[in-house]
Amino acid sequence: MIRTLLIANRGEIACRIIRTARRLGLRSIAVFSEADAGAQHVLQADEAHPIGGARAADSYLRTDRILAAARAGGADAIHPGYGFLSENAEFAEACAAAGIRFVGPPPSAIRAMGSKAESKRLMEAAGVPIVPGYHGEAQEEERLAAEAARIGFPVLIKASAGGGGKGMRPVLRAGDFAAELAGARREAKAAFGDDRVLLERYLQRPRHVEVQVFADSHGNTIHLHTRDCSVQRRHQKVLEEAPAPDLPPALRARLHEAAIAAARAVGYVSAGTVEFIVEGDDAFFMEMNTRLQVEHPVTEMVTGLDLVEWQLRIAAGESLPLAEAPAPHGHSVEVRLYAEDPAQDFRPSIGPLRQFHLPAPAADLRIESGVVEGDAITPHYDPMIAKLVAWGPNRQAALARLSAALAECRVAGITSNLGFLTRLSTHPAMQAAELDTGFILRHAAALQPPAGPAPRLALAAAALDALLPSGATQRSPWDRQDGWRLQGAGSRLLLLAEGETSHRLRLTRTGAGWQGEFNLAGHRLPDGALQVVVDGIAHRITVLRDGDAVQVLLPEGEWTLRHLDPYAPAGGETAGQGRLSSPIPGRVVQVLVSEGDAVTRGQVLAVIEAMKTELRISAPADGIVAHIGCAPGDSVEEGAELVTLAAAD
Repeated sequence: MIRTLLIANRGEIACRIIRTARRLGLRSIAVFSEADAGAQHVLQADEAHPIGGARAADSYLRTDRILAAARAGGADAIHPGYGFLSENAEFAEACAAAGIRFVGPPPSAIRAMGSKAESKRLMEAAGVPIVPGYHGEAQEEERLAAEAARIGFPVLIKASAGGGGKGMRPVLRAGDFAAELAGARREAKAAFGDDRVLLERYLQRPRHVEVQVFADSHGNTIHLHTRDCSVQRRHQKVLEEAPAPDLPPALRARLHEAAIAAARAVGYVSAGTVEFIVEGDDAFFMEMNTRLQVEHPVTEMVTGLDLVEWQLRIAAGESLPLAEAPAPHGHSVEVRLYAEDPAQDFRPSIGPLRQFHLPAPAADLRIESGVVEGDAITPHYDPMIAKLVAWGPNRQAALARLSAALAECRVAGITSNLGFLTRLSTHPAMQAAELDTGFILRHAAALQPPAGPAPRLALAAAALDALLPSGATQRSPWDRQDGWRLQGAGSRLLLLAEGETSHRLRLTRTGAGWQGEFNLAGHRLPDGALQVVVDGIAHRITVLRDGDAVQVLLPEGEWTLRHLDPYAPAGGETAGQGRLSSPIPGRVVQVLVSEGDAVTRGQVLAVIEAMKTELRISAPADGIVAHIGCAPGDSVEEGAELVTLAAAD
């Protein structure tokens, strides 16, 4: 029997596990790094133990410190969540050796499915269909190139260990193979400590469909239906839904049977997910995740089950609560709200959440988050800040509920993918369930933030935000922001910068509004949005303010503007225009040029690894490398000079 549960994780998944533990009457123990001392999972647990430095390698990946915390707190069991040590067979073995239950599968199953190559050999022997490819032990570049030629291009290089899109590179032409292989090996080594790879035929428009399975230690195994996770960026999931839409009944049944066969082939126990590539009527085994998935809430929403509770009961030795899966009820869709910039190839963003508001949970809306307003997104961990999970009686209703929830979200202080998710959830192809793993790339023009200048309505909203009272206490007449003057009409001069472009606006107070570049009126709504009336037409607009920066969210996109002092003297050109700096704290992986080299616009000069992502630093224009300020292996802070370019002439 489990009485005290230690959660060897952080963020939203730790908070989610604590919630179920509390409902079951279990005492919960959290662990935390130096960066997470004030984190939500620490505040919500019954007890919390420090386990080391901010880097995961110094804390959340330290088996010895986690087990010491478990012993000190008297934990009967450890739930690993997802990521970190959740699929580490040695950690599961160490828990058993310490007399503490590991809430997950046996180490043998983790080890068997942890190697993509080994798992495919096992699945082939069990009769589970696999994608044609190479899963051998020989890893010489020449052998891999020959196997790629045998399979036929395009091929997909995948890290043999791990997942999450790390170490995964599609290769369309033989001439690109060597460079992409080197990049995949680098990513795999950094993420998993193992640079072995496997090769597979690269399917052109596959769907990513997975089956949730559960097994107990008494020989019972069932499935809990399908999920579709095809909508991805950089091979990482963005939107997930259950059940997977538009699958022929015969194919759906084959997937269920294959998933159960895969679990039984490795003596599986607890929650697991068997992932398939589906194209037409063909389905191929891809991998098995031997843990709880990030997207498990969509399965819970359509089955009414608590999968964490099932995990805990099975870990305590109980049988599966059900002999077969209940029929799915309705449809559920989940999106991952990330601190990232879709306009910059989804580059992670760090900083404090100066404004952060999520809609209230409801029967048809589930919110999963491990942060609150004022918390910081750091460079040390995955930048996901929340999951929004919507339910509806059918797929269209679920998407509509999701769109309504996204419209209530407010995020400022960091760049987020909120606008991107809004456009994604309402895109006609999404509504029509025209899904495959190339969805985001194929619809990039409609999904990415618009490159055009801020429209008139965005400028009006930013101006009104500056003109309206902020709500702060007025201590003197000079605190008034409504344009009042003792004699004559008051006016305000605003200077809004949008990149290299500036907008100079002079607006004069007239009665209940302002006149100038546009006739403007409006007020702040109770939920913080603005009622913006431009030329007599009212619009409800979300405007987020962070210091001098203001972010305007419109249905067609979002724009970030900056308030400048309109009376400041004009300056010359920005100093150091040829200096390329690190956009985020990280580690230098490669420096691809030398001082004196001539480079062309767009040429990659250096590669930075940060937050599990490789960022390529490219030349903004033709030039000559005047100075290199970093070397491979260096740790650099945000803004650190990497390369300086001089004009080509």
